[in-house]
Amino acid sequence: MSNTADLLFELGCEELPPMTLTTLRDHLLNGVLAGLDEAKLSYASSHSFATPRRLAFHIEGLETAQQDILVEKRGPAVAAAYDKEGNPSKAALGFARGCGAEFDQLGTLKTDKGEWLSYNKLEKGQQTAALLPAIIEKSLARLPIAKRMRWGSSNEAFVRPVQNVLLLLGDTVINQPFLGVTSGNQSFGHRFHAPEKFTVNSASAYCEQLKSAYVIADFDQRKAMIKEQAIKAAAAVGGTAHIDASLLDEITALVEYPVAVTGNFDAHFLALPKEVLITTMQINQKYFPVLDDKGALLPHFITISNIQSKNPESVSRGNERVISPRLSDAEFFWQQDLKTSLADRISSLDNVVFQHKLGSVGEKARRVEKLSSALAQQLGFDDKLAARAALLSKTDLVTDMVGEFASLQGVIGRYYATENGEASEVAQALEEQYLPKQSGGLLPASQTGQVLALADKLDTLVGIFSVGLLPTGDKDPFALRRAALGILRIIIENKLPLDLKQLISLSCAQFDHSFDADSTAELVFNFMLERLKGYCLAQQYTAEQFAAVASVNCPEPVDFMNRMFAVKEFAALDEATSLAAANKRIQNLLKKAPADVASLFNPSLLLEPQELELHKQLQQIENQVNPLIEQHGYIEALKLLSSLKQAIDDFFEHTFIMAEDEKLKHTRLGLLANIHAMFIKIANISIL
Repeated sequence: MSNTADLLFELGCEELPPMTLTTLRDHLLNGVLAGLDEAKLSYASSHSFATPRRLAFHIEGLETAQQDILVEKRGPAVAAAYDKEGNPSKAALGFARGCGAEFDQLGTLKTDKGEWLSYNKLEKGQQTAALLPAIIEKSLARLPIAKRMRWGSSNEAFVRPVQNVLLLLGDTVINQPFLGVTSGNQSFGHRFHAPEKFTVNSASAYCEQLKSAYVIADFDQRKAMIKEQAIKAAAAVGGTAHIDASLLDEITALVEYPVAVTGNFDAHFLALPKEVLITTMQINQKYFPVLDDKGALLPHFITISNIQSKNPESVSRGNERVISPRLSDAEFFWQQDLKTSLADRISSLDNVVFQHKLGSVGEKARRVEKLSSALAQQLGFDDKLAARAALLSKTDLVTDMVGEFASLQGVIGRYYATENGEASEVAQALEEQYLPKQSGGLLPASQTGQVLALADKLDTLVGIFSVGLLPTGDKDPFALRRAALGILRIIIENKLPLDLKQLISLSCAQFDHSFDADSTAELVFNFMLERLKGYCLAQQYTAEQFAAVASVNCPEPVDFMNRMFAVKEFAALDEATSLAAANKRIQNLLKKAPADVASLFNPSLLLEPQELELHKQLQQIENQVNPLIEQHGYIEALKLLSSLKQAIDDFFEHTFIMAEDEKLKHTRLGLLANIHAMFIKIANISIL
């Protein structure tokens, strides 16, 4: 067993992009670990670090050299190793030369297929210190950086200029150029509190030495500190910190030594919608808002400073001076927007492009209006409310508030609709049209919101497909995958009796540009079917269960899921495996039969006891199964059909199906076709 040592690497840079900091951290470490695995170098554990000015990792218990490996090379067959005179053949001598050995140093290898010349050579493992630079360089080169920058006169390129590199393996300092900077054993502290370089004594001392220099190297530790400080600071003013997860990550990526500071703003701003104030504080200033125990906003905020100020009140006052004009701007937008109603903004949507081949947002709103009205009528909802909500659905896009805070679209629409005296369900629908916003997110609660969300997403999906802009790989600029999954979730989880194919055709009919409606409808349906598969797999159904239901062409998502549940229940029955195999056998037999073989079934021709019994049992349950299927009682229907197991097994064991008598053969195949037709009304269980 070779010796081990701890490895420490740090890349010191100018301020790194906060939104990609943890991604860069993780890819750097994972790339190095992959390189170590490829080099067959074992290690005990690994830790990664990231601050605004550094990426680093610590690998414990790393082997200091590769293990020596005994390599066995196989040469020509022994039978071909000698010529007629008994001297080594040219092939044997060539193999020896290739191994760097003499012929008499070769051995033999016996296998089941014969005996071969062989040569064993001990390959010495390389030192880890010699391998590390190439492994780290490869990982750095593969980091997911959208655009690399150059600095100074160097040709090196990275996400930000590199200022310092540290590389230690145990007590050994590895001097190697990385991105134009030669590595050593020095690091640097906080830009203001401890900017001087210092020598890192060991990998295990790295974090403590940085902490002494006002740097918390571990991202998660820094994140926990920020959260704890924000909670305490908010409690001190009688509130609770509103901590958005993505904002917490961003702030953690912006500071090396977090210090929470509380600030205040004028209480008269609380008359504005809470979401406006929160968005202003979070997006513009990176502040944590403070809420009371009922969720109402308090006139305080928590900012995270990157310095330990001797005068925190001064830091607080500085932030208060900054937030006040921001809130004043928001107040101005609110007051100006309310001078024009949403209804009066409808015509302005004709000047906003949705997609150049699909026209304006105004045209989209009118398509969604017709689709929403039709959907509401089909579902028995209020079609007038649905049409009104659709017509107003995008009007907040042309307000000053949404122009400044795009993330508030829908939310601001709800507030303005309420202020304009629109029906409460219409106002609610304007916000709910964008739900769900992420995987597993909240769904629209109101009927009008459900209809509007479906119509809006469907219009986007069908429209973009109609002009050929299908998602490819990880590129989905119109978020069509999210739209499709949102449609499915709204229908399934609200148990809406809707047919996807009908919905898609209805949406296609709303467009007036030239496109192949049938081809587009088929593409959209198949695209949604793929999303439905992902949804089912996430619900712990198997791929086989999904394929069994998908093969019977069920276009209603709610009905599809009812069948999925029934198939899953059926798969747990003792009879399931045998019946699945029997159905597969039946399908194979029917491939050779006439298409109308079921109509050729003549019960008077049945002779054998087993086929008579199978026909009798099928007749007994047929009258029970069909009504169950019509009422979507698929579980009960499959359980009834499973009672045929023994009769089907006996039929296959004792009956010669492909009889010489053509009529008898068709009767027996017709009996099987009738059985298969009963199962296939629910799912193709032969796939299970």
